[in-house]
Amino acid sequence: MENPHFSKTYLIRFQHCDPAGIVYFPQYLVLTNWLVEDWFTEGLNIDFSDLIGKRQLGLPLVKLNCEFTAPSRHGDQLTFDLRVERLGRSSLTVVIEGHVNGALRMRSQQTMVQTCLTDGTSTPIPADIRRSVGHFIPVAEGAL
Repeated sequence: MENPHFSKTYLIRFQHCDPAGIVYFPQYLVLTNWLVEDWFTEGLNIDFSDLIGKRQLGLPLVKLNCEFTAPSRHGDQLTFDLRVERLGRSSLTVVIEGHVNGALRMRSQQTMVQTCLTDGTSTPIPADIRRSVGHFIPVAEGAL
């Protein structure tokens, strides 16, 4: 089965760490938010700032599950892999894994809902976003 994904590496900076010298767990959520924004802009070719600004569409998290398997430290190069798990009418679920030199550091499942920023209601995912996200949905072997 083909497993398309978006990958990006971020340097762990001093600002991400707690006094113990490891990434303070809420900082992983900041980093995964950067990843989602970069995925839109670089992976989907949909400028995230235009999505929020011009189009007045948001993608707030409505469900979050995280697992932290090993600490990351200042100076680490943390590579995130984002995979689409589900694309619904107005929601999108992704799985994000963070690795340092191939060793798993964290895993997160995140469900976002497309919302209209003018009134806060959920809205169907626009056709251009749906098409672009479709390239990241796994295709079963032998499927045409």
